[in-house]
Amino acid sequence: MASSATIASFSFFSSSIFSSSSSQPRSKFSSFTFRPNSFTPTSPKSFSITSQLATLPVLSFNGEKVSETALDLKTAPPDTARAVVHRAVVTDLQNKRRGTASTLTRAEVSGGGRKPYPQKKTGRARRGSNRTPLRPGGGVIFGPKPRDWSIKINRKEKRLAISTALSSAAVNTIVVEDFGDKFEKPKTKEFIAAMKRWGLDPKEKSMFLLTEISDNLRLSSRNIGTLKMLTPRTLNLYDILNADKLVLTPSAVDYLNARYGIDYVGDTEDEDEDEVDGEDVGEGDEGTEGEEESSDVVD
Repeated sequence: MASSATIASFSFFSSSIFSSSSSQPRSKFSSFTFRPNSFTPTSPKSFSITSQLATLPVLSFNGEKVSETALDLKTAPPDTARAVVHRAVVTDLQNKRRGTASTLTRAEVSGGGRKPYPQKKTGRARRGSNRTPLRPGGGVIFGPKPRDWSIKINRKEKRLAISTALSSAAVNTIVVEDFGDKFEKPKTKEFIAAMKRWGLDPKEKSMFLLTEISDNLRLSSRNIGTLKMLTPRTLNLYDILNADKLVLTPSAVDYLNARYGIDYVGDTEDEDEDEVDGEDVGEGDEGTEGEEESSDVVD
């Protein structure tokens, strides 16, 4: 499938759930093997959802460590973490497919109403139409037709996959104090200098999660091809797993703890509507100009 080929391009090195515990090196393709029937429950306790507390350093705009904060998110059991995240990734990628690829069969191709040459006395194979699939310009045998590729995933399962991926990437996550008002004018050079002060390599893929993105900040970062600037509305599993470094703000940490923490009780009517608009329908397709590049359409 086209979706599986896209998944293989991920960089799962930032997520511990995809790392091997053995001493021998493994490729990133072999770590993504999904065997749904291989899970053997050992005890009822293995099905429980736990909370993993991670301590993250808080850096100032100048790159100095000022304090620490905690990221307390729900995590799936180790035995099922890969399966949960894998299912959510496949769902996101497959739901982005428009399914508009279409070909014409021999019944739909125009022309071919008359017999091209007589049936006998030519020494050639008998031919009834010029639009046969065996001739150039003819119909297509078993070609693609418009179809709906979308599949369903439970809302709680999708939220658990995002929180599990965030928890596993906590080792490569930092928190920076709100810096939206630090850029008086759009300047990419100043943003790259700030990234270096925070210990980030502009050549590595990084994902920034902010509750609000100012215009100057968006314009300063949009020319960096390895950077994704997301908001809670456009937060998606693909960009989390595809990033080598995650950068959060204190307000973003509070949002993650409230939305994906162990104390989250359930959905209200407003939250259900927001999740359908922001997460279930084209996650990462709306937002800043830098985010629109991640919504490639696959036929």
